[in-house]
Amino acid sequence: MDGCLEASLSPLCIPQYVLGCSGRRMPLLGFGTAASPPVGSQLTKTAILQAIELGYRHFDTASLYGTEQPLGEAILEAIAVGLIKSRDELFITSKLWCSDAHGELVLPALQRSLKNLRLEYLDLYLIHWPVSSKPGIYEFPIKREDFLAMDFKAVWKAMEDCQRLGLTKSIGVSNFSCKKLGDILAFAKIPPAVNQVELNPLWQQKKLREFCKANGILLTAYAPLGAQGTIWGSNRVLECELLKEIAKQKGKTVAQICLRWAYEQGIGILVKSFNKDRMKSNLEIFNWSLSQEDVKKINDIPQSRLCSGQDYISKYGPFNTTQELWDGEI
Repeated sequence: MDGCLEASLSPLCIPQYVLGCSGRRMPLLGFGTAASPPVGSQLTKTAILQAIELGYRHFDTASLYGTEQPLGEAILEAIAVGLIKSRDELFITSKLWCSDAHGELVLPALQRSLKNLRLEYLDLYLIHWPVSSKPGIYEFPIKREDFLAMDFKAVWKAMEDCQRLGLTKSIGVSNFSCKKLGDILAFAKIPPAVNQVELNPLWQQKKLREFCKANGILLTAYAPLGAQGTIWGSNRVLECELLKEIAKQKGKTVAQICLRWAYEQGIGILVKSFNKDRMKSNLEIFNWSLSQEDVKKINDIPQSRLCSGQDYISKYGPFNTTQELWDGEI
């Protein structure tokens, strides 16, 4: 069945989306654990425990982030102190790194992630980027000469095997264009449930949103606030004059306006703040709405991509230009 919005809210007032193929319920507001530059494991673990206490139940990690282990430790502690009764109350996403994006390496990579997380299964496992790299080398940025074209058929079949084995309940992709999604859909026996991409009021991904909606794929936003404070992010979303004006009129923060806008567009959202007050504020977006006029103004904001994907471009291929990486969706 196609994914659909749940009419009711979870007990913690975060709406859920039923993912296609698996029927898994995914909270539409999740907590991201990527920090750029990285922070210590103890700080990450503490922030995750605070997030669970505040009501977050969806947590996003990746083998690249180095946060699987502290997330796993936080889950065990949350159960031990009674914040949650069991791991089943949580929705956990992790991602396959480029150097493991080879048919025979997908299952071992997932098993490593599960070991780091101390979990028996993931709720969602994503291909992190649509490119492979030399096996056995875990580094970022990837050396230009180490990039390899991904064998999409072999990698996706291995992802499907992981779901059939029950090691992940759903599978999906990240940073995939309409064309690359179409390539997967052409041979997939289990279609991607999710495509996680950069998305915010200044990069609204309208074409990709339409494509995903038409194909029953939930589009999920990373950098919904512009990833301020990261190496590649900027303050341009939070400093947008139009968004500041709408926030002032509604008595909300600019961050809340951005998150509410994304939610009203039917998009999953990943927020990342280790500041407890902002973590709480980011949750307070479900009991009010934007006016049609507000939405129209936001939809008319001039568009430009923030995450260019330059780190995945190489003169050796497979992508020589950002145009090729995004298939012109820039």
